[in-house]
Amino acid sequence: MDEGLRQAVAVLAVAMMVAIAARQIRLPYTVGLVIVGAVVALSDAELAPHLTHDLIFDLILPPLLFEAALTLSWRELMRDSLPLLALAGAGTLVSAVVVATSMTAFGWPLLSAMVFGALIAATDPVAIIAMFKDNRIKGRMRLLVESESLLNDGAAAVLFVMALAFAQSGGAEQSAAATAMTLAKIVLGGVAVGALFGGGAILVSLRTSEHLVEAALTTIAAFGSFLVAEYFHVSGVLATVTAGLIMGNLGILSEKEGGYISLRGREFVLSFWDFAAFLANSVVFLLIGADVATIPFNRVGAIPVAVAIATVLCARAITVYPISSLFFFSRWKISFREQHVLWWGGLRGALGLALALSLPDSLPMRDEIVAVTFAVVGFSIVVQGLTMPLLLRALGFLPK
Repeated sequence: MDEGLRQAVAVLAVAMMVAIAARQIRLPYTVGLVIVGAVVALSDAELAPHLTHDLIFDLILPPLLFEAALTLSWRELMRDSLPLLALAGAGTLVSAVVVATSMTAFGWPLLSAMVFGALIAATDPVAIIAMFKDNRIKGRMRLLVESESLLNDGAAAVLFVMALAFAQSGGAEQSAAATAMTLAKIVLGGVAVGALFGGGAILVSLRTSEHLVEAALTTIAAFGSFLVAEYFHVSGVLATVTAGLIMGNLGILSEKEGGYISLRGREFVLSFWDFAAFLANSVVFLLIGADVATIPFNRVGAIPVAVAIATVLCARAITVYPISSLFFFSRWKISFREQHVLWWGGLRGALGLALALSLPDSLPMRDEIVAVTFAVVGFSIVVQGLTMPLLLRALGFLPK
């Protein structure tokens, strides 16, 4: 217990120093965390434990997903629902297929390439969203990035479960009906669990006006929906996102005096989850940097890593631009400026790492998949994260 507490305090202390320094030198906070984490790891200092699937799933993802969903307006989400569903649904599948095909052509076994394509399709533009907040970028551009990321995470997590099950069965064919039933169970089950927790928390909040109790109810909804959904082998990502959307739109975002949650509770809950997401980001990006620096990439080789990074970027472009062009002459038009941000801002992060770390040891090339995933995540956070302000300024989203 003492050792775990020491490590937690050390991580938070380093993260806060990085946050202060990043503000001074105008460096994206999350990028600074990754760089500092790598430097600390290379100095042989034992800062904290390594990232694990359980750490990410149990402590990191729920607050990040819930906080993002909590502030999304259902009305605005429905307004752009068609392009968002196309990007998150068909786009995720296309991206996974492109990456899997490329890695197969490079020599990877088909089943391993399919699993890698599915897990790396999950975008996690937390660094970009944080940059939007710092620069007070609002409106449709921010909505598109945040909403597409949340829906994409849910779709990629479901696709990963399907791909891994197919790989573990040795590629045995499954009937279309059985596949549809499995897909429906994962998706609808996750949504149902999230709705149950979110709706239940809203109903219980009617019995109190104490802001601390209301914040506790949101915590139960966020973590409880994720853990229960994972226990029943349905989508924990969709469960937490659903719970956040319900509590946000029925309670937190309401401006009426007599809402389900008190006015003081709404202000406190938003601040509480902003802080929780900040802590989760601080921990995960610092540990990403530390783990990237210690992974023996020489065992994998520079060429597979470079091919994977280039393929992921190309797959993202193949996803964003053609799908966006389908809506060019409609009321859902996504401008070319917005498409560029969606493409380059499609960072990979915590969810992809958690899925990679959950792979069984029996999967062929399991270690290679984990190493390449860390490489792609590290590249996207550092390179794409550092160059994103330049792109935003060039496109006119930020002042010169």
